[in-house]
This record gives sequence, C-alpha cells and structure tokens, in this order.
Amino acid sequence: MRLLPSRADLPGSPRAWGRDALAGLTVAVVALPLALAFGVASGVGAQAGVVTAIVAGLVTAVFGGSDLQVSGPTGAMTVVLVPIVAQHGVGAVPTVALLAGVIVLVGGVLGAGRAVDYLPWPVVEGFTVGIAVVIAAQQVPLALDVPRPGGENAVAVGARAVRAFVGRFDAEPLLLLGLTVLVMVVLTRAHRSLPAALAAVGVTTVVVGVTGADVALIGSLPAGLPAPGLPDLHGLPSLLGPALVVAALAALESLLSARVADGMADTRRHDPDRELVGQGLGNIASALFGGMPATGALARTAVNARSGAGSRVAAATHAVALLGVVLVAASVVEQVPLVALAGVLLVTAWRMVDRATVRAVLRSTRSDAGVFLLTLVVTVAVDLVTAVEVGLLAAGVLALGTLARTSRVVEDSDVALGTDGEHALLRRHVLVYRLDGPLFFAAATRFLSELTTVTDVRVVVLRLGNLAMLDATGARAVAEIVDQLDARGITVIVKVADEEHLRLLRTVGALHLLESRGHVLTELEPALAHARRHVAREEH
Repeated sequence: MRLLPSRADLPGSPRAWGRDALAGLTVAVVALPLALAFGVASGVGAQAGVVTAIVAGLVTAVFGGSDLQVSGPTGAMTVVLVPIVAQHGVGAVPTVALLAGVIVLVGGVLGAGRAVDYLPWPVVEGFTVGIAVVIAAQQVPLALDVPRPGGENAVAVGARAVRAFVGRFDAEPLLLLGLTVLVMVVLTRAHRSLPAALAAVGVTTVVVGVTGADVALIGSLPAGLPAPGLPDLHGLPSLLGPALVVAALAALESLLSARVADGMADTRRHDPDRELVGQGLGNIASALFGGMPATGALARTAVNARSGAGSRVAAATHAVALLGVVLVAASVVEQVPLVALAGVLLVTAWRMVDRATVRAVLRSTRSDAGVFLLTLVVTVAVDLVTAVEVGLLAAGVLALGTLARTSRVVEDSDVALGTDGEHALLRRHVLVYRLDGPLFFAAATRFLSELTTVTDVRVVVLRLGNLAMLDATGARAVAEIVDQLDARGITVIVKVADEEHLRLLRTVGALHLLESRGHVLTELEPALAHARRHVAREEH
C-alpha cells in the first residue's frame, strides 16, 4: 500500500546512510534552539517543544510522504496555539494535537493531499509574511523580559509589552537580545552552513552565567521523555473547533513545505496523501507524550536538503540526536535565557520574508497584490486559517471576474452565406454569432443582454463550437436567448459540436424547441444552408 513505509524509503548504499546521518545531525543543531523557542513562545513550555521535535519528528520521518521533510513545532503553529492556551489552558494542547492528528490522518487516507495545489501564489506569500509578523510580535514580551500581557492578538500583546517595558526600563534584556541577533547575523554571513542559532544561544547563555544578569531562564527540563498516555479528554466538544484549525494548518504548512523541498534536491517527489498520513500519526504520537501539534518545518527541511540528505534517514537521525541531548545535557539547556530564544525567533521571522518575492507579487497585477495584502492583514488581525479562507475567496472572485471578461460574443461577418448576390441579401436578414471562451454564471448575464438586443433580422445562427466551458447557468442563458428571440419572430439555429455541451443544453431544456424544428446542427455549413433556405422561403 503506497501510504505505508517501504524498502524504497531507505538509502541504497552505506555511503548514502552516512551522508544522511550527517545531514540529520546538522539539522538537530538547528532544530534544538527552535524547538525550545517555539515551545516557550506557544505557552506550553520548552519541554513540550523538545518532546514534539523528537516524537513527531521521528514518526513523520518514518510514515511521511517526503524524503526530505523535517517535522516539529513551528512558528505558524505557535501563532495558533497562543490563543488556544489563553482560552483553554496548557492542558488542552495535547488533546488538540490528538484530535488534529486524527483529522489530518483521515484526510490523508481519503486523498485530500492534492488540495494544496489549488492555493494561489499570492495567498501563500501573504500567509507566509503574515506568519512572520505574528511570530515577531509574539517574541516582544520574551525579548524585553516582561510578563506576557493578556490578550490573544499578538500585535496588540506586543504593543502592551512595549508599554510595560518603557515603564520599567531595563537595558540588560536589550543588550542580550542584541548579542543574540549579532552572533546569528555575523555567523550566517561568514558561512551559511554554520549553526548560527545554536551558537547565538550558547554565547548569550554563557554571558548570562558569567555576568549574573537577572533575566528569565528556561528552567527545569526532564532528563528523558515522559511516559506516554492519553491526554485529558474532558471538554472534547469545546476543543473540536481549535482542533480543526490546527489540523488545517498542520496539513497546509506540511504540504507547502514538502512541495518546496521537492525542488531542493534530486529525490523522489513527495506523496501528498502519505504526507498527511505521516503528519497525522506524528501529531497523535506527540499528544500521547504530552507534546504540542507539529507540522513540516520549512527552515529545518531546507537545512536538511542543503546538508546533502537523500532519504528520510536524515530526519529520523535528527530526532534521535535531539533525544540524546535531552538524555545527556538537560541540565545545560535549563540555563538558556528566554531572551536568547526570542532573538533566534526574531531573526527567523525576518528571514521568512523574501523581499524579492514580496516585490514581485506587489508588481504583478492589482488583483494579485490585493489578495496578497488582504491575506497578510487577516493573518495578523484574525488568524491563519481565516486568512487562507478569505484569501482563497478573494482570489476566486477575482479570477472568475477575469475569466468572465475573456468570454466574447463575436459577429461572424466573414462567414460566407452564399454566392456574392445571395451574400448581400442574406447579410440583411441573417446574423451569425460566434460565442468564444467560457459561458458560465459570471458571464451569462452579459451574453444574454448582448444577444437579446438583436433586431431587424430573420435568422440568428449561434456558433457554440468555440465555447471553452459551459455550466448550467450558461446553458440556461442560451435557453433564454432562444425564447426571447423566438418570441420576436426571429428564427434561431444553433451549431453545437461538443457532446458534453449538447447534453447539458438538452438537460436544462435549452434545445427542446429548436430540436423539434430541426434547428440544432453539429456542422456550420448545414446550419448556414438551413438559414439560406429559411430566408428564401420568406422572400417568396
């Protein structure tokens, strides 16, 4: 069964195994500070972040649909979890992860993985930039070392944190934040393959230990994984809504990350349905160990690809390496200052925004730029899933408008209606119209208004062979055109070549009157000959 692991998932040579293991170790170095930071930023704690990276990372590496995908806690999921924690408490997070995992798993089994192909580019980019803004706003309380103010909107909470900090100004957090950012920027510019995030966290942790700076630390971590068990299932109905949001985000972000990863290395293309199965199982496993929801993580996946990974062994190695850190170095990780993790995420948020891509979207078309900005604003002001829904709706409406404008009613004056003498006569009595493009609900009214204003003719020939699309509304418009012209004594002859269009026109009753008179034809010449005979009879 293609949704389950197979021998083809594993490397074919010892050299490939070694290369993948090395790539996995490199990813683990990058993933550790991010897992800690996202756990803290979500409000569920650093332990949950690391547990999620280990458990979900390993399960999705085995069962997922991408050879390169690395899964774990992400910034986008953090954005969704903060209001869930504020409303339902930390204890609800594993339950939400369990429910979301089941939903995503079912989606994969039912073949929902292809749905991401229908997301427009401006929606994806607006979504990405919006996430970056929210991630940055969420870090403000940690970066300034002030208690997190109340509220669910990240930007509003960040603004309140700034006001609180100004009221009790302390230079220490700002200096430590600046140090973290500086180390990351310098090391990245020196060599992109250096573990800049880990080094920045390490340097800032040492400085805090030496100077005794009074800032909040991560605190106690377990020296191992907690025992698995079912999360608290009380209040399940109230958590179904949040779980649907988490599931939608987990599926969306994972499939987008896997699609990007396909172009980063010479590996098999991902299987989107299997990817959803893997992500669903990963979230279920994370919930059983008290973790948080996980998704495919583009930043870690990109590091994996750039490090030479060729199979899912690399992602599995990253999870095992993180487990080793927890077992051996938990006491060291406990001393990491939260301001250092905030600095890592601020830099991560900045790097999520591709300025060249944003400029390209804004310069493309006004409608695409509008969809991009709308998705971005709704992401920041409301939430991610609503932003995708609104962006899709706006993009769909604009696309339908554009599509409708491509449909045309063309008076086919070049069609020969007979000999030269006949042609001049028949041109006064016969009009031939060619309907081009799509005839559907968004264009039907315009077709109807254009064709029913015809006057001073005896026969109208409608050429429908060039219709690119016909829906029930368009077919009904043809019926109304026929009825209105017939009521004014104008004979209508329809030329239809497409069998599907012909079937639909018959189904809505558009051709009943015409077929009874023999006025529905599949070729143009017989249709024109019929028009000539009709005019000739009336002339005599």
